[in-house]
Amino acid sequence: MSSRKEVPHMGVENNTRDIEETVVTDFTDRMSYGGYLDLETLLSAQKPLSNHHDELLFIIQHQTTELWMKLMVHELIGAANYLRNDDLGQALKCIARLKHIQKTLTEQWSVLATLTPSEYAQFRDRLGNSSGFQSHQYRAIEFMLGNKNEKMIKVFDADPEAQALLVTALNAPTIYDEFLRYLSRRGYDIPDVVLKRDVTKAWVFSEDLLSVFITIYNQHEEHWEAYETCEELVDLEENFQFWRFRHLRTVQRIIGMKMGTGGSSGAPFLQKALELTFFPELFAVRTEIGN
Repeated sequence: MSSRKEVPHMGVENNTRDIEETVVTDFTDRMSYGGYLDLETLLSAQKPLSNHHDELLFIIQHQTTELWMKLMVHELIGAANYLRNDDLGQALKCIARLKHIQKTLTEQWSVLATLTPSEYAQFRDRLGNSSGFQSHQYRAIEFMLGNKNEKMIKVFDADPEAQALLVTALNAPTIYDEFLRYLSRRGYDIPDVVLKRDVTKAWVFSEDLLSVFITIYNQHEEHWEAYETCEELVDLEENFQFWRFRHLRTVQRIIGMKMGTGGSSGAPFLQKALELTFFPELFAVRTEIGN
């Protein structure tokens, strides 16, 4: 007699499941998943120029980044509009979504980091002069957050649609501008020179703003909405810097100190970006808290 115990059956017969009768299977004249998402276009957009196995990784990494950045542009425009219309709650919802997108983009660098220098060298020449430096959506995000640079507009002379997006972002108030205007309408003493600044220029540190933020932080229970929004903006900047840092480290890991394909200095160029800031007063105020 066998002493082996019977193991309870944990699956379905033949390890398959029946399609429920209510599931739609005929898409002759119905909208399908692939049709709604236009997967035929999306999945045919990867066109490697070499036969190397890893070029598909390189393409998909950058294409998915651009898709997420498209959503970031959308959410930043939404957040700015909500602030302009005094709807802080909806603005914060947009910012919360932005933070999750940033986390996804930062973690995504670990996938590209599996590409070794030897592997990348076998198809890098196929990129020609193409480079992430030429991402108009990335530049638009920088503009919307405060790192504006009118000289970047010329890079997109050959792409009028991309250039138009950048011109719009250049001439529009940043999300920080809109927040400060919101605070002003709420009775906070935002300096007139800040409210009337030339929004086509990069944001620079304003000593006159510090007193406003010192009040908000030292008396945060009385200024909770403003205080919470300040911290959300700090999160946005920190997350952006994490993304920049992972970009830098991934580039160093794959090509070392080589020049970028688009003509930049490569890693040193990316290193300089880490010195840029969006909301300097929100970091400077930390030195003043409790003094």
